[in-house]
Parts: sequence; structure tokens; C-alpha cells
Amino acid sequence: MDTAPVSHNLPRSVRMTSPPELRRLLPTPTEVVDITSAYDVERVAHADRPWVGLCMVSSLDGTIAVDGVSGGLGNTNDVDILLALRGLADMILVGAGTVRDEDYGPPRKQGQRVGVVTNSADVDLDSELFAGGAGFVITNEAAEIDDGRVDVLRAGAERVDIAGAVRRLAEIDPAVTYVQAEGGAGLNGSLLDADVIDELDLSISPNLAGGGGPRVTAGAGEHLRRFELAHLLTDTDGYVFGRW
Repeated sequence: MDTAPVSHNLPRSVRMTSPPELRRLLPTPTEVVDITSAYDVERVAHADRPWVGLCMVSSLDGTIAVDGVSGGLGNTNDVDILLALRGLADMILVGAGTVRDEDYGPPRKQGQRVGVVTNSADVDLDSELFAGGAGFVITNEAAEIDDGRVDVLRAGAERVDIAGAVRRLAEIDPAVTYVQAEGGAGLNGSLLDADVIDELDLSISPNLAGGGGPRVTAGAGEHLRRFELAHLLTDTDGYVFGRW
């Protein structure tokens, strides 16, 4: 949990030597399932915005972080699912706090852009994520940031209008059709309020964590957004992996 991330491309800090065997419970039970085939499914962009998937890991009692990071909750299959989804996505969205806490760096996928969402524009433009050109900033019109050093997408007067920003992501990458959001909870809550979450890929860790860590979403209004269960996987470590 307190170990450093494996690499800048892998913010979750747990890595095992070999993944526990993974099988599908729903929709059709199978004894062994391949992560890539399970998650490589058709995702259709909307007329005015890309498809948005949210990838998170949670404890049994609902927290997504212990000591501020998610790594101690996950296992190898959780990490491999995260990486598989990153490989399928055209773009990543992540909050600035998560970038700092999880030590984000350049993505493994060639040409993939990483949008860092921040109201304060408090980001380290000298970090590897931005210095390599992959990172760009999503902020509001009032935030002060050097637009000459980094691509900046501004939406909203004093706070980020996340719905507007998602609709304008093609200004950064005209080919974007599938975006993966990776937290933190505040960004997830904003996406929920904006009703732009199309898919939730949630790893459920077989641990009770206690503490005061955040839920999958934070700061959102009360909503009942109904999702359909597309698949449910489990492994010999007792983890459950759902795609809704």
C-alpha cells in the first residue's frame, strides 16, 4: 500500500508475479477468461461527445483509497484490467489530485492524451506527464496557467464545466471516441452530476478498509442513474470485477 508505484504508467502500486485465475460468472459462466477479450467490446460515441468509461477499485465498505492512494486495494488482475482499458481508450481523464497522489506519467499507448482536470490549475508542468506532451489541462476560464507551455481546454467561468469539456475533447484529439476516467472521487462526482458516465468498470476488493477515505463519487448531488450489468468476473483471490 505504501510502496511507490511500479512505474509512471501504472499508478496503482500493487503488482504480483502472476495473476490469479480469472473466470466469468455472468452473463455466461466460464472457467477461464481473458481480460482483453472481456473488455474489448464495442463502444459507440454519442453524437455530441465521446463514450466515457469510469475505471475504479473499491473496498467492500466502499472506499477507493487508503492512505490517499488506491494501490493497496488492488491485485494483479485489477491492474491488468486498468491497463487493458487504457489500451482501448483514446484519451484518459483524471483529476489533478490523483495525478499527484498516484504519480502519473506518460501513457504507454503512443499518442494517447491525458486530460488533467483542475479548478485551481495547480499542476506541475515540469512533470514527465506534461513535459512529454501527453498531458493537457482542463480548467475554467478564470484559472491562471501558462497556455504557451501546455494545451489547455477551458470550460466554465470559475469552475470546470465538465459536461462542456467532455463535449469539446475533440479540440484536443479530433479522433477521440472513447475516454477513460480514472478519478478521483471529486471528478467522478462531477461526471455523475453531468450525466456523462456511460460505463463503470469497478473492481471490488475483498477487504474492509474502514477510515474516512472517499467513495467512488464525492460531491455529487443525489442521483439514481441506472446501469445494466454487462459482465461479472471473479478470481481466486476473491476479487470481483464488474462492468456496468
